[in-house]
Amino acid sequence: MTEDNISSTHPQLPPTTEEHRYSWLRLLRSRRVGVSTFYKLMAEHGCAERVLEALPSVAQAAGVDNYSVCPAGVIESEMAAGRKAGARLVAISDEDYPQPLKDTADAPPLLWTLGDVTLATRPALALVGARNASSLGTRMARGLARELGEAGFVVASGLARGVDTAAHAASLKTGTIAVFGGGVDVIYPADNRELARKIADNGLIVSEQPMGTVPQARHFPARNRIISGMSQAVVVVEAAARSGSLITAREALDQGREVLAVPGHPFDARASGCNMLIRDGATLVRGAKDVIEMVGAPRTSDVSGPSDTPPQTSPQQRSLRDTSDLHMQILNRLGPAPLAEDQLIRDLSAPANRVTPVLIDLELDGRIQRQAGGLLSKI
Repeated sequence: MTEDNISSTHPQLPPTTEEHRYSWLRLLRSRRVGVSTFYKLMAEHGCAERVLEALPSVAQAAGVDNYSVCPAGVIESEMAAGRKAGARLVAISDEDYPQPLKDTADAPPLLWTLGDVTLATRPALALVGARNASSLGTRMARGLARELGEAGFVVASGLARGVDTAAHAASLKTGTIAVFGGGVDVIYPADNRELARKIADNGLIVSEQPMGTVPQARHFPARNRIISGMSQAVVVVEAAARSGSLITAREALDQGREVLAVPGHPFDARASGCNMLIRDGATLVRGAKDVIEMVGAPRTSDVSGPSDTPPQTSPQQRSLRDTSDLHMQILNRLGPAPLAEDQLIRDLSAPANRVTPVLIDLELDGRIQRQAGGLLSKI
């Protein structure tokens, strides 16, 4: 019984009572139960109560001895902490759960929310970028967030320093959502405490992590998939070649979201990731108008519905998705045993001039390594 990439139907029995929410939370907090395993077990057993009863025997069948579900006291403490913080637990079956996120395969079954949960039902755009953003980058982020907010979009980001901070601050009046890597009651970074308070008062804070969780590096990729999952598109303002913002962009592509990027000077390392995205087909952004032209303006009659203006799919967008697919094909074919680059290209049945730039990206990203004699292996 391990966490994997099983794609499962979301559970048919929603937690309609506080008791059921308690059981869902207890199951989700149990050892070795991640999002995919949660949905798999719910599909097999029908409700969380039955899963909790069966979990020790399921674990034993998987070779895990002396397994016990999450203690009841842990869940009682978490729910008490949520009440104390004024947070609300939103289930995937609730109307206030973000619909775009609900449609993703790995949507969190439960989200802790703090603030105006109705913002989660409005069309959102993610605005992410470098923590050590330049003055031009933060100015661009503020301008985009302000104009996109005035156009009717909620701006989603991760409360990190730099671009995230600028985006949240500029969209406080029109609607902003901060997705935390830790619990909704743990402000990170600490110097954004006042901004987080304003977001809790006027916007929305969201997290799938338990109350009181101090964020760690491993939490942020999961956080990023929520940012992109609840958004119609992801706009990257500044990003290095190896950065969390590019992880968000990759998550967005996997979720079928549009990816847009602001170009930067070739000599500025903070712009290298954005320039790579544009090279691979991301839509170039000069201002909010470019973003709105791509995703369409939000409908005034039904802000939770699709745009009146359908997004246009350009060859560049298809190229970016093709590149993402090629990333996955390469990683699926490579393993610890070295493989000749020319053999890999033949196996992929793709032109060498398409494969080579992607191999360089993966090498820079630390996902593959090049060895003597033209050999490649997966890290």
